[in-house]
Amino acid sequence: MATLRLFLCFFLFTASSVNIVCSRSLQKDHIALFVFGDSVYDPGNNNYIDTIARANYYPYGETFFKYPTGRFSDGRLIPDFIAEYANLPLIPPYLQPGNHEFTTGVNFASAGAGALSETNQGFVIDLKTQLSYFKKVAKQLRQELGDAEAMAFLSKAVYLINFGSNDYVLPFISNSTVFQYFSKQQYVGMVIGNLTESIKEIHKEGGRKFGFRNFGSMGCIPLLKALVPGNTTGSCFEQVNELANLHNAALTKALEEMETKLVQFKYSMHHLDIYLSELTKNPGRFGFKEVNKACCGSGPYRGISSCGGRRGVTKYELCSDPTQYFYFDSSHVSEKANKQIAQLMWSGPPNITGPYNLKAFFQL
Repeated sequence: MATLRLFLCFFLFTASSVNIVCSRSLQKDHIALFVFGDSVYDPGNNNYIDTIARANYYPYGETFFKYPTGRFSDGRLIPDFIAEYANLPLIPPYLQPGNHEFTTGVNFASAGAGALSETNQGFVIDLKTQLSYFKKVAKQLRQELGDAEAMAFLSKAVYLINFGSNDYVLPFISNSTVFQYFSKQQYVGMVIGNLTESIKEIHKEGGRKFGFRNFGSMGCIPLLKALVPGNTTGSCFEQVNELANLHNAALTKALEEMETKLVQFKYSMHHLDIYLSELTKNPGRFGFKEVNKACCGSGPYRGISSCGGRRGVTKYELCSDPTQYFYFDSSHVSEKANKQIAQLMWSGPPNITGPYNLKAFFQL
């Protein structure tokens, strides 16, 4: 479904012996960005599948793009800023029609997706499917560049991955009985197990440099605060926070193990929990006036997912200035918040990013 510029340029070079400009795409220091995940990273893949989990309508996108792109925010997402810092263009959605030029990477993320195939099954591009798309890209690269060149390209690339939030939130908003059959530790183990296996598969294809975020107080998003009965004090949904804490510990352990067992495996782990803790204590320090209520939505804390009026509830409220709000809608942060998080992922100190920050990855 895509055509790689590298192949075209290489063909023209060998056929005509003319060193055209785009052949520079093969420079040894070129580093691409591949993105896997959910709505936190989805630049619009869900625009092209049959799902209610879309953001391709007003007021999404108004702050930066001035039109809805499918991103669940008023503007750019974390991968957009990381691409900018790495001097790359916006990384396109994999399902976007037209020719993809994989020389800069591609984004497979899908809003609502989980590490578990059962999470929003039939309405999202789950982790397993995203991985299959990546394998198609890797296969095409090998066909067009040759095995050695493709492996070098993929090993230099950076891989951003973000899964788990939908797996942990969905059981509490869908009347699921999953925790009647699995303990919280067992359930988190399944999520981490799927995630770990997928990372290993990407590593087999050539991936070496991986970027992650841990979860902050996930039970404190407006969506979940609105579910706490009689919540007038901003209380969080503690069962989800418990899952987030279990996930953070299990993911850290899994990454440390892979670092010792997988050849040249390196990872960056942004400690979102530290950022959110500081933000909650002093919002003004980060330039926010409101960190409990969403800019767009309805109900308590604007925690009902009605932003834009396209998901069953037509009436919604919209703030006048999203830059004053940490949350743009019931589950997603504003562009301003995404930029702050991206800056920490890019150049934060070791206590924030772990062994590497993403800037270091693009210099390796």
